[in-house]
Amino acid sequence: MTVLEFAKEKGYHFGHLTIGQCIEAATALDMRVGDVIIEEDAVFEGIRREAVCDAMHAAFDHNLKACEIGLENGYSSLLGKVGAELNNPADGVRIVDDAFVNRVVVCTLAAQVGNHTIGLRPCAGTGDSCPYTGFVKAVMEFYPDDPELLNRCMAVMLKIGGMYRIGKCTTGCNMEGLGAGACATAAAFVELAGGTPAQMETAMTLAISPTISVPCTPRVLAPGLCATHIGGGVLIARLASQLAMYTTIPCGIPVDVMIAMAAQCHLASAKHIVPVTIRYMESFFKRDSRVEEYVQPEVLEAEAQRKTEVIHAALGEAMDMADRANLITSPFADACVGGTSEGVGSPTNCARLAHFLAKGRVTKVRVEFCPEMFARRTINMPGVLMAAVNGCGTDDAKSYETILEEVKARGIEVEVLEVDVPQLQKVTVYATEQDSFVDSLNRAGARLVLRDASAPREEVEALAKKLNIVIIDR
Repeated sequence: MTVLEFAKEKGYHFGHLTIGQCIEAATALDMRVGDVIIEEDAVFEGIRREAVCDAMHAAFDHNLKACEIGLENGYSSLLGKVGAELNNPADGVRIVDDAFVNRVVVCTLAAQVGNHTIGLRPCAGTGDSCPYTGFVKAVMEFYPDDPELLNRCMAVMLKIGGMYRIGKCTTGCNMEGLGAGACATAAAFVELAGGTPAQMETAMTLAISPTISVPCTPRVLAPGLCATHIGGGVLIARLASQLAMYTTIPCGIPVDVMIAMAAQCHLASAKHIVPVTIRYMESFFKRDSRVEEYVQPEVLEAEAQRKTEVIHAALGEAMDMADRANLITSPFADACVGGTSEGVGSPTNCARLAHFLAKGRVTKVRVEFCPEMFARRTINMPGVLMAAVNGCGTDDAKSYETILEEVKARGIEVEVLEVDVPQLQKVTVYATEQDSFVDSLNRAGARLVLRDASAPREEVEALAKKLNIVIIDR
């Protein structure tokens, strides 16, 4: 069966298969994912495979030239000479010890320096062209006698880049250098190593996750920051590919779902996160006096005043955080089962307070969660129940594993509700002698904001101190 026949059988839009559908086809047809992508394009455009590969190589010509500039003597006002400074094997400087991965990172950074000199040809944006170019450059140097390997790596990266290009509609490294770069090079690492299509999908899913909602704005005009975005994308990709190929890490999330989510989070980030990053980073943006001449003096004065105020406020916020931070001699809260101090720790401690405020035998537990905590109920409800019913701490791994069966065996009624209040976690304990409730906001681990309780605040605070639970103001 050909890729075309497979697509027709499945009812897929041949010529525009998603990356997930390409992986499905590769699995069904026992093909490399890169070969599926190349065959789809060749048949759809009515050209030979060689013509597809030639076109991909030609598409990289300009970007490889930019990379060479960055490796030799290119200079960027935002990245300096980072490409040339790392392109010196004699000095022994490495980002990572793996020679191939190190070369990908160095060439990625060099490509961005070249981008600031002669520009790059973008897929989603010029940011993701950097890791694509860095990867291609490294494959050309390390595998000069295997052109088909390079072709397949190019194909998977460019297919993914095309998806991200459609998803990107405003500023955001989540859909460019970091997000698209991590996803595409994760796939390329698996293609390079001969991994399976399933491993490639897992690698891409894992690589996308830490890139969600990361904006570009803090680094577009702020010196230096871009380096850890585009270079970090490659390193995230390497981690993701190794986990996918050499461990049994569970995942199972379709990559198409991840990319669709990334595109929607991209929109939300532009609306809610980017304005915050602009406010804090604006003071550090590179400016050109020749351009500033065109801006009205009163506007520049207002901008200067705003920058001063923001920096002053930020330093005050940092000092406030330092004032409230634990000393290094007592940095940690109690151990927290369930894998997350936010998802399990704070709601469990809320329930623990409610348990000790109640009296008698527990007959029912009512839990009200904000949407995020409600979505994570699989991991937080065991903690909440073991605390509400038995007063267990977050470190009681045995109770965490057995409480659901215990509650059912004891006939304790449980009610779990979703409430549209951010960070809310409210636990009500019904008992034979005295009911109780604690209404709080999640602040991770042993910390919570106390909104209300069935007992006076002073009593709750004294109980919290005894239980090593920290009640904070905000």
